[in-house]
Amino acid sequence: MSRRGWALLLAVGVVWGTPYFLIKIAVAEVSPAAVVLARTVVGALVLLPFALRRGGFGVLRGRWGAVVGFAGLEIVGPWFFISSAERDVDSGTAGLLIAAVPVIAVVAGRLVGDRLPVAGVRWLGLLVGLGGVMVLTGPLAAQGQTWAVAQLLLAAVGYAIAPLIVERHLRDVPVVPLTVACLALASLVYAPVVALEGGLAIPSANALAALAGLGVLCTAIGFVLFFSLIAEVGGPRSTLVAYINPLVAVLLGAIVLDEALTWLVAGAAVLILGGSALAGRRANPPEALAEIGREDRPD
Repeated sequence: MSRRGWALLLAVGVVWGTPYFLIKIAVAEVSPAAVVLARTVVGALVLLPFALRRGGFGVLRGRWGAVVGFAGLEIVGPWFFISSAERDVDSGTAGLLIAAVPVIAVVAGRLVGDRLPVAGVRWLGLLVGLGGVMVLTGPLAAQGQTWAVAQLLLAAVGYAIAPLIVERHLRDVPVVPLTVACLALASLVYAPVVALEGGLAIPSANALAALAGLGVLCTAIGFVLFFSLIAEVGGPRSTLVAYINPLVAVLLGAIVLDEALTWLVAGAAVLILGGSALAGRRANPPEALAEIGREDRPD
């Protein structure tokens, strides 16, 4: 991976590790649907002038099916599920469960036609990561938080599949118009939901600051960085941000929200992140190995 790729990976990991504690603050006063609506509207408004300056949305002509699919898997579903789950679980716990994305991406890649050799160590990582998920979710299920856990895992599934759509169908599309289109589609989904809930009441200053941070930093800036990361390193490798996200989420939850750091959480983190690291390893395709062999031979 290039230096630019590593820099983008770190930036996205930090930016997307931040939403969990901001969501925790916001859902204390507004509904999950309202959190998603505020986040998408703010993000779209921030980026809209830049999208129009770069030619508008004509670049998406013929790609709307992929745009809708990506928006659904990356925003519409996951953002609601995470916001809803965080009414019942700690922000750090939510971040750790989302860290299972690279593990799920292994299975998703096989289902959509990735036929590169899969080393045994990747399957071992899959089992280890799933073991970490079970260690973390077992006590939560025993406490009656099964639905919260299920929502977080559904969000992780969406996050694992969405980059594959970008890599296969949207990789050459300009970042800003694509981001604005996805955010606008999500806002159209949740605007009537919030209206049926009774509208968006004005929350406290802390909640407003959290919503603003979600919209500007974690959405507008975060998505521009994320699409740039996919363009630089590819869809599967972009899921490696899930190694950084949970560490940021756990630290912010502990420092800002006084969430407990227990040995159970630490053990689950080691298993999930370690398993994800192993599962995320990609073997070189035969063509690449052959090319390496030719380069190593003397002329």
